[in-house]
Amino acid sequence: MANQNSKKQQEDFNLKQTSPNISAGRARSSDWLPTAFNLVEQMHFLYVRIVRARDLAGTNGTDSCNPFVEVNLGNFKGTTRVFQKMSHPEWNQVFAFSKERIQDSILEIVVRDKTITIDVIMGQIAFNISDIPKRVPPDSPLAPQWYRLGDQNVQNLTGELMLSVWMGTQADEAFPEAWHSDAAAVTSHGIANTRSKVYLSPRLWYLRVNVIQAQDLLPKNKNTEIFIQAVLGNLALRSSPSKNNPNPMWNEDLMFVAAEPFDESLVLSVEQGNSNKHESLGKCVVPLKKVEQRMDAAPLASKWYNLERPVIVEGEQEVKFASKLNLRISLDGGYHVLDEATQYSSDLRPAAKKLCKPSIGVLELGILNATGLLAMKKENRTDAYCVAKYGPKWVRTRTIVDSLSPKWNEQYIWEVCDPCTVITIVVFDNGHLQAGDKAEVPDRRIGKVRVQLSTLEINRIYTHSYPLIDLQSSGAKKMGEIQLAVRFSCPSLLNVLQIYALPMLPRMHYISPLSIFQLDSLRSQAAVVTTLRLSRAEPPLRREVVEYMLDVRVNVWSIRRGRANFYRIVSLLDGFVAIFKLFEEIRSWKNSIATVMSFFLFCLVILYPGLVLPFIFFSLLMNGIWRYRIRPRYPSHMDMKLSHAHTASNEELEEEFDPFPSKFTGDNLKKRYDRLRGLSGRVLAVMSDLATQGERVQSLLSWRDPRATALFVIFCLIACIVTYVTPLRITIIMLIAYLLRPPRFHLEMPGVPQNFLRRMPAKSDSLL
Repeated sequence: MANQNSKKQQEDFNLKQTSPNISAGRARSSDWLPTAFNLVEQMHFLYVRIVRARDLAGTNGTDSCNPFVEVNLGNFKGTTRVFQKMSHPEWNQVFAFSKERIQDSILEIVVRDKTITIDVIMGQIAFNISDIPKRVPPDSPLAPQWYRLGDQNVQNLTGELMLSVWMGTQADEAFPEAWHSDAAAVTSHGIANTRSKVYLSPRLWYLRVNVIQAQDLLPKNKNTEIFIQAVLGNLALRSSPSKNNPNPMWNEDLMFVAAEPFDESLVLSVEQGNSNKHESLGKCVVPLKKVEQRMDAAPLASKWYNLERPVIVEGEQEVKFASKLNLRISLDGGYHVLDEATQYSSDLRPAAKKLCKPSIGVLELGILNATGLLAMKKENRTDAYCVAKYGPKWVRTRTIVDSLSPKWNEQYIWEVCDPCTVITIVVFDNGHLQAGDKAEVPDRRIGKVRVQLSTLEINRIYTHSYPLIDLQSSGAKKMGEIQLAVRFSCPSLLNVLQIYALPMLPRMHYISPLSIFQLDSLRSQAAVVTTLRLSRAEPPLRREVVEYMLDVRVNVWSIRRGRANFYRIVSLLDGFVAIFKLFEEIRSWKNSIATVMSFFLFCLVILYPGLVLPFIFFSLLMNGIWRYRIRPRYPSHMDMKLSHAHTASNEELEEEFDPFPSKFTGDNLKKRYDRLRGLSGRVLAVMSDLATQGERVQSLLSWRDPRATALFVIFCLIACIVTYVTPLRITIIMLIAYLLRPPRFHLEMPGVPQNFLRRMPAKSDSLL
């Protein structure tokens, strides 16, 4: 019974293939940007567009009225905003009623006058549902018409209402901004938080401030040190302290993350004192719009900036010249600003548009529905919405109110510049529908899904139900399942194959590399800048959403992740262990026939050493061909067993969810504990990188990336022929000569084998 329960639990976290009712056509080669909603199930809606009214008369016979429109369909009722004392109001609002929930045959549109006591009916219009026309894009929008208002006795009254009514689908351009009937219980201020939106991350650049030296300073205290403080926005960085003298030198780089359109200013000041107490000896302000932008590693000429210092003269504050500061300031557009974890990044292009290469294809994502969601609120309800990110484009679906099985059926598209990238989809519970404007109720996460594009076959549609797993302090819990449809299309397979020979990151990362400490600091800065920018949208993508999408805490120490990466490394050694066990079996004569055959095989290798390399490549070739029939036919997903989420203890999870810095008491213990966690995070990153490299080697013949494995199999075939024709001695001499070549013949950029191996898929995107 226990084994059956364990098997049932394992099956619940597995990926399930589905067969949704979608009309998935293929993109045309001449115009490969698809526009039809062919990866989602078609949903029908009754749309009502209320444009404006004219010649409305008040209830007392005057022109003074407070009109608003009420749209009634069965038990659903939607209202427009109210205009004060206006007889010619203009609303231009759209209402959408799901056809599945229509329980009445009459659509009523009532114009009312808002008064203190009761809302008086000024007139109404009725439509029969069966007579409403149908409209599907690319048809042009239905033209609105003027309708004369009547009362319940169908008598003509003063006033007319311009509107249009039609039956459409979710592909209608009015769908994103429409008021939906399933959000009827949402307060007026929360309606904006239910709509689907597309967001764009700010274009980020690295701001390099090379502090060289200062000149003619007038320090007040000779016993203190001098340092440079640079402030950009809410972030302040400091240089290393220099000895107290009038002409101190640093020659140190301070790195910031700046976002276009560069409307901020960099404030530089020379400070005297220590980190806790210091005094400014002068400052200067440099607008980012005046900073030079560079695309390569060519050094810029240094500039002298005047330092100014406020001085009180005769009771008034004046700004006087203090000294000069020698700096090199540049906006480096040749780097890719990392805001995501490198092991599942969705964009690898440089910051400067001039250096970006054209796209090679498109990624289409259909977010169909979710099933079995757990209740996230006290009222035993869930208001779920999805957020998907790929590259700089974020998409947010509409919020399905009070449903444990929401149906979105929304489709989105992204341009793809590199197939070795990952798209992230997360489901959240909306906490900003009923609360007041000032209430801070975070959106609770339900689960995350990552899909690696390199594991997808071109033009194939993947329809699967992904488990939504949320790791909590009490353990991993399945929150439900989400059904997605994914397709990666490209017009030219050759363009995709060429990408595998190119470096993953832009050229500047190899010519002028940044240290791991700089990259960690800059990634945190980039996440903060992106969070602030997206929080200013309407509706905003809130902080908890952006941080969870970007995996801000991915480098913090976790015993569970450390154990998972350790066992990833152990699994890589299984092959060597198997070879050692096989050799022991041969040496111990457990199988006499195998031992004799192995002896003759060793003799053959010694007598004909030239057959060793051809035999190895031939074995790899046959192994790759043999594994083709058992190649994976589904995308990767969150793996509970690989993540060791089901075996983590409460103490380990408590440590993993402990904020940084720690919440534990005791100053000395807190400092030592946080320092240990920081160092352990580095060890965890190294373990993860080691495991990733080994898994990339394993994936050469695993057909996880069908294009890369096909290229490697073809290479094995060619290498088999070349090594058979070429004598072994010549091959070894050429290899040694290549390894011992002079430095002048070394390449600045990584070689093709290294680039190819780095693009192989690993299991890192399947970790929680």
